[in-house]
Amino acid sequence: MQYRHDKNGTPLSILGYGCMRFTKSGSKIDLDKAEKELMHAINNGVNYLDIAYIYAGCEAAVGEILSRNSCRDKVLLATKLPHYLIKSLDGMEKIFQTQLKRLQTDYIDYYLMHMLNDVATWETLVKTGILTWIEEKKTSGQIRNVGFSFHGNSEQFIALVDVYDWDFCQIQYNYLDEYSQAGVTGLKHAAAKGLPIIIMEPLRGGRLVNHLPARAMEIIQNEKKGRTPAELAFRWLWNQPEVTCILSGMNSLEMVEENIKTACEVQAGEFDDYDRELIEQVKAEIKHHMKVGCTGCGYCMPCPMGVDIPMAFHCYNLFDDNKDNVRREYLQSTAMRQNQSSISQCIQCGKCETHCPQNIPIRAELKNAAGKLETLSYRFIRWAVKVFKVY
Repeated sequence: MQYRHDKNGTPLSILGYGCMRFTKSGSKIDLDKAEKELMHAINNGVNYLDIAYIYAGCEAAVGEILSRNSCRDKVLLATKLPHYLIKSLDGMEKIFQTQLKRLQTDYIDYYLMHMLNDVATWETLVKTGILTWIEEKKTSGQIRNVGFSFHGNSEQFIALVDVYDWDFCQIQYNYLDEYSQAGVTGLKHAAAKGLPIIIMEPLRGGRLVNHLPARAMEIIQNEKKGRTPAELAFRWLWNQPEVTCILSGMNSLEMVEENIKTACEVQAGEFDDYDRELIEQVKAEIKHHMKVGCTGCGYCMPCPMGVDIPMAFHCYNLFDDNKDNVRREYLQSTAMRQNQSSISQCIQCGKCETHCPQNIPIRAELKNAAGKLETLSYRFIRWAVKVFKVY
């Protein structure tokens, strides 16, 4: 296993274990199966484990596995504060103590603000006194590092990186999201400030493995270096020295073994012209099957009404691959924020269309996207977030 380091010089395995996707039997995690897979990863050098308060049964399962195997000291635990569920320091403390109990530990190595998507939401947390709470936890050693996970655009991400002295951050990033979400612009900005960057969704929820267009799959199968779709996607990420650790939701021993093998072999900067052209060919095939030819350039922005147009088209283009995951991403990125950015805020002014280099009929396509993404449940949650300030 190879390692890259955090701000304090602590080595983080470049392959992290995303525990959200442990196999379930009915509604419960298959603990014995999860233990075999997780311990195989730990015994082969994986030391960064990613979990969250809202991942059903996940924290308790990890705590039990580590306790059974007496290996808490071999791993770095990263879990998340669901700030959107709390309104006070007492609420934060109650959730934090619940997490320590579930994880059977007395400290958290990496603690994230979960789905912190804009500065306004952070400022609301500051007003509740979270800065004092964080300082007390860090002084006592109960929290070692504080960061945030993010779903939004690069402009919002950069503003969040700059608003506080974070220890690390977590973003969605892969070769399909190179210019969406935080994107390569956000990645480089955070790295320039010395932040370790944890990558989630490296395979785009499985799209870059199981839902590739036939021609894209054929291109990978015939490439001369013999890499699998997953290996190619991971190597594209690890090729970039700014990437510290990639989370993989591994739920089979075969998956664990393949990813560990790649993590032991890969080197930053290993991509040559052949590799870069290969990635571009695969991306071109994927984009050929997209509904809207949006490149994510952002020239249509800012929208006078706050609509995140690139995010809307990004989700719309991926909708047919995994409807539930895409709707969840759209909800997180547009509604779970103090300053919401839903398509339904559009007033059809047309300003965006005058700046689009692709000449996309943006207003018409936004209507099409809204029909898929803004369901009745989405509209209800968006209303609840706005009225009850649950962000």
